[in-house]
Amino acid sequence: MTRWSEGFVAVDWGTTNRRAYAIDAAGQVVDSDKADAGVLAIAPGGFPAEVAKLRARFGGLPLLMAGMVGSNRGWIETPYVACPATLADLAAKLCHAEPGHAAIVPGLSILDGDRADVMRGEEVQIFGAIALGAVAERTTICHPGTHTKWIAVERARITDFRTIMTGELFALIRAHSILAPLLAGEAVPGAAFRAGVERGFATGALGAELFSIRARALLGRSEAADAPSFASGLLIGCDLRSGVPDGQDEVVVVGSPTLTRLYAEALRHIGRRPREIDGAAAFVAGMRAIAETIG
Repeated sequence: MTRWSEGFVAVDWGTTNRRAYAIDAAGQVVDSDKADAGVLAIAPGGFPAEVAKLRARFGGLPLLMAGMVGSNRGWIETPYVACPATLADLAAKLCHAEPGHAAIVPGLSILDGDRADVMRGEEVQIFGAIALGAVAERTTICHPGTHTKWIAVERARITDFRTIMTGELFALIRAHSILAPLLAGEAVPGAAFRAGVERGFATGALGAELFSIRARALLGRSEAADAPSFASGLLIGCDLRSGVPDGQDEVVVVGSPTLTRLYAEALRHIGRRPREIDGAAAFVAGMRAIAETIG
């Protein structure tokens, strides 16, 4: 019988990359590995071989996996757990892909009338932040990324969430729109970024405001070098307009430090108090908590 709490490998298997962390019986990360081997890079039928490589890399430890590995593009499609949900609800619905050797965390869903939403992987980081004691009894958590999540937490339960395609929109506009030549530089949290946040949060008129980036540059009303930061701020400002509840003072931001610092700057600019949590540390804490729950 597998004793997960005696040591296992936590695998964050996303769309474009895969991160793995060997966790010992004391709950400490003793080894890690990162590869550009996201689910889209694995050929049909190729997951068993990839899993075998991971097991060999980490000395045969059992694998606890989360993220897109449980999607319809991954190894084994694992049904979502409906919100509201606790960490124990997730643990109870693990897909034991190879009993005793490999299990997949299911992810969460919302289905309320005609409103539908899903997440895979972010829920582990949120429960990890809760396990770290970094989340109040009732709060809003932002998980920025390709598909930013705004998550309502109450008494260690994820009660609701909403996905906004902020990161993907920025990537598409940067690569394929008329603005592409202006957006080649890096977005940094300076004056231009804050101006974009203010405009996006105040108006929410994203389509019109995006085109104005080009018009202002053409007419000499703004510096072309400021365009990436302004555009990023504009998208994040619109994101905040949709995601931050009225009256919410503190917002917990969980994820990659590169993104959390931009969202933290944006939140401060609109008068909120951000608390940043590193997503990798939260993921490890969440997987450790699941392992402890299942034994």
